[in-house]
Amino acid sequence: MPVSPAIAEDLAAAIATLYAEAELALLEKLQAALMAGIDSPLWAEIKLRSIGDLRQAVEDVANALQQDATGAVGRALAEAYGRGRQAAVAELGTLDIGRELQARRVLPGAPAVDRLAASYAHDTRPLYVRITRAVLDVYRSIVTRASSPVLLGGLTRRQATQHALDRFAQRGVSGFTDAAGRSWELAAYAEMAVRSVTARAAIEGHIDALAEVGVGLVVVSDAPLECPLCAPWEGEVLSLGAESGPRTIRAEAAIQPTGLRAALRPPETVAVHVAGSLTEARAAGLFHPNCRHSLAGYLPGVTTRPPHHPTPGTTYADTQRQRAIERRIREWKRRQAAATDEPARRRAVAFVRRWQAEARSHVAAHPDLRRKPAREQIGAR
Repeated sequence: MPVSPAIAEDLAAAIATLYAEAELALLEKLQAALMAGIDSPLWAEIKLRSIGDLRQAVEDVANALQQDATGAVGRALAEAYGRGRQAAVAELGTLDIGRELQARRVLPGAPAVDRLAASYAHDTRPLYVRITRAVLDVYRSIVTRASSPVLLGGLTRRQATQHALDRFAQRGVSGFTDAAGRSWELAAYAEMAVRSVTARAAIEGHIDALAEVGVGLVVVSDAPLECPLCAPWEGEVLSLGAESGPRTIRAEAAIQPTGLRAALRPPETVAVHVAGSLTEARAAGLFHPNCRHSLAGYLPGVTTRPPHHPTPGTTYADTQRQRAIERRIREWKRRQAAATDEPARRRAVAFVRRWQAEARSHVAAHPDLRRKPAREQIGAR
């Protein structure tokens, strides 16, 4: 059975929910801290004196999140790696090498799992420091602006506070920058990191299993609605070795003739065009988060390259529009959580419903797309 990032999608979604719920908890704590005693003439003084209480509350959320996420990621990586190995077993089926692989037993604490867990911990460590800083910066800014003797536009303190909370909810706890220089909100960054590392674990489990039984080539699927990063690798054969670059090799056929005459002749070989190494393809963007492609072992003389499946009427841009709609739904759900009064809450609910209707309409207009309600959630309420 081919392996793809989707094989571990459910594991990533469960962990991403932890971050989304933490973000909601942070919004609620920020809102409660600001709204307490908001009509008091000493409001600004009280708020600045009580910042230590908010800091402690935010740090408690961040510490609990770090502990829960670390344990959950470790378990998810072991499960994803195991799924990748089982995919290789199912893929090789009744071949001798398939039976050999089935007989092997690999502990969940395989070196690849430990390496990926350490990589995830390193990549996400700055998140927890940034959480406290981001919330306290917003808190101080709101107190300063809302306590100004003259509020712009004649806003009341309560209105100014709500507007500032809306802006914070709109972008989320942000400020996380990846290696490419892109800025992310907390939940989105965490989801990207978790989806990426669990997908890598599944693929590592798959290719490790193939390598153990001497399968050194893999083939990339043809996926609908491919992105420009993946398109060059569709249907191509890749090597699991270090050598990069396109080349044609002679490889032993996976199934050889039998009998006396076969024993007296050298093994049969077939020509295989190799587009590059798997490492090279992944560095160029293959198997990025949300990638739709899968990977299968390539047995020379047996495996056929996948046929191309066109998707008339739907483009990659349509998938990106769906992602944008999902972001707007999450944004208005955060604003709903940050509402300080009933009119603000009702307005946020109306916009949530409006964007959900847009999601239904967009998917209905593109039969190749599937709505994923989990991507519209920011945590259980």
